[in-house]
Amino acid sequence: MIKDIETYLQNSQNAVSLIPTNKVAELAEAIMHAYHEGSTIYTMGNGGSGATASHVAGDYVKGASFGLEKRFRFICLNDNIPALMAISNDISYEAIFEEQLKNFARPGDLVIGLSGSGNSKNIVNALQWAKNQGIKTAALTGYKGGLCAQIADISIHIPMSDMEIVEDLHMMTFHAIKRYITNTLLGENPGMGAVYDQRIK
Repeated sequence: MIKDIETYLQNSQNAVSLIPTNKVAELAEAIMHAYHEGSTIYTMGNGGSGATASHVAGDYVKGASFGLEKRFRFICLNDNIPALMAISNDISYEAIFEEQLKNFARPGDLVIGLSGSGNSKNIVNALQWAKNQGIKTAALTGYKGGLCAQIADISIHIPMSDMEIVEDLHMMTFHAIKRYITNTLLGENPGMGAVYDQRIK
């Protein structure tokens, strides 16, 4: 048991170097741009990637926005269960994210898809639709990157075939971006320092 745990942790540590930091910085800039423009950022994923997409939206709706007069506009497309079930049942599961984007997404927004394989059809369809509308897209993938990595304007590809570690690194990527963004906004709002200290205690 100890050996299995140590192996997993060691493999995770080794994999951190696979994160393309230049692309992470590019996504951070895109998120900041959307914030300053008052645009909406959409996240989406299936399974564990869906959990990460939801976690990220929560981080910005509350964590990165708390105490700021200007707030982040973040929506996770896999959080509206009735809409997901209706679209899946009446149209197809492959359309669950694309159909929601048709309701909400506008030029200037940012659409972020998470897919371990990069070939989840519902993520591929949503990214392609957004791209066709001239909306900026980003994808976080693993394995060989798949179609998502090819479609997205910003591709953060973790080239390894271990889903758990890929998911771990995707979460680390978003936490690194959030740390940069929070520090940047606190720098622009020095009076926020005390509020930040209080909210993490």
